[in-house]
Amino acid sequence: MRPNPNQFAIVVAFLLVSAGVLLHLYRPAAVPDGLVLKQVAFDDLTGWRKDRQSQTLEAFGKSCARFETLPEKRSLGAKGVAGTVGDWRQSCLAAKTIPRGDDPAARLFFETRFTPYQAHNRDDPTGMFTGYYEPSLRGSLVKSGPFQTPLYARPDDLITAELKNFRADMRGRRIAGRLDGSRLVPYPERKQIIAGAMADQAKPLVWVDDNVSAFFLHIQGSGRVALAGGGEMRVGYAATNGQPYMAIGRELIRRGVMTKKTVSLQTIRAWLKENPAAAPGVMNMNKSFVFFRELIGDGPIGAQGVALTQERSMAVDRKYIPLGVPIWLEATAPAQKADRPDQKLHRLLVAQDTGGAIRGPVRGDIFWGYGDRAEQIAGRMKHAGRYFLLLPKTIAQRIEATGEKINAD
Repeated sequence: MRPNPNQFAIVVAFLLVSAGVLLHLYRPAAVPDGLVLKQVAFDDLTGWRKDRQSQTLEAFGKSCARFETLPEKRSLGAKGVAGTVGDWRQSCLAAKTIPRGDDPAARLFFETRFTPYQAHNRDDPTGMFTGYYEPSLRGSLVKSGPFQTPLYARPDDLITAELKNFRADMRGRRIAGRLDGSRLVPYPERKQIIAGAMADQAKPLVWVDDNVSAFFLHIQGSGRVALAGGGEMRVGYAATNGQPYMAIGRELIRRGVMTKKTVSLQTIRAWLKENPAAAPGVMNMNKSFVFFRELIGDGPIGAQGVALTQERSMAVDRKYIPLGVPIWLEATAPAQKADRPDQKLHRLLVAQDTGGAIRGPVRGDIFWGYGDRAEQIAGRMKHAGRYFLLLPKTIAQRIEATGEKINAD
């Protein structure tokens, strides 16, 4: 008997759907990120003897000053990867005896006091490295003329919570919200805040003349505002609304406006300027919103609570990498001029900051400082590389004695 074409089509469709369901059910789950550290020697660090470690020693000294305010038994986090504050005390004391600007002495200090460990994401030692900088904006303390975009101070009703206080496996993560009666509810998204949803709680710190520049200030986390009446205000990160961060470059790539090769801070900003009608909608796809505070004195201030050092401070994922740890980086970075070839970036930095887009065991964001050079390099940096954590020898000796494996899932 010749089969009924309709029945045959139904059977084929059923088999295809069933196969799809089975493939979905038996598809291997994605391997989660996990930090694995493998001990190496300083001779394995490419370019180690050519670096100016004295510059990093100054940055490390700022982290040590922060350690001095903490109890000795305080864990540095990231599941104990870097031990406790007490494990760093002697190294921090020794760092104070090294003459400023003495690179050989600084190099010997790190070689004597620390053991390098190469970081892997499971078996993969390669990660992505980007850059950030301190931008410059024009503003006014009062809303007038071109100054119509507010930079808000932290709202009175914003509540933040360190999730490590509730669950040990959530170290390095936090949430933000506000109270609705006795319930903690999510804080409004960027689009709602810009539309005035928090007008009663969020007070303008300063008004700037460019909403696109303000948007990028939210991404960088700190900057300088040249005031119309004279003088300058330095602003820094105070809090976030807790909503997820989205890199809008992905959306512009999806639309076919840019490619992975051409997307950068500079090309994104140019597109936003050239498309003022579409720009707000694209920017609002990033639901994250940053609130600021005025900084008095040295800055900008990183997540560790210390002033960042140009080209020697790095933002990391605190879930895996503790703040204050020296990190040897082997990567490349853009030249200041876009038509020049990339340059080697082999140097010692200190983990002193974090960021919403910095996620993963081998992931870093280098602070390039202030000015046009910093903007040109940071805005175009998205380069592969690898890094090595320098841990005090007391931790290395403990690992060797116990056979303990450094593995932070």
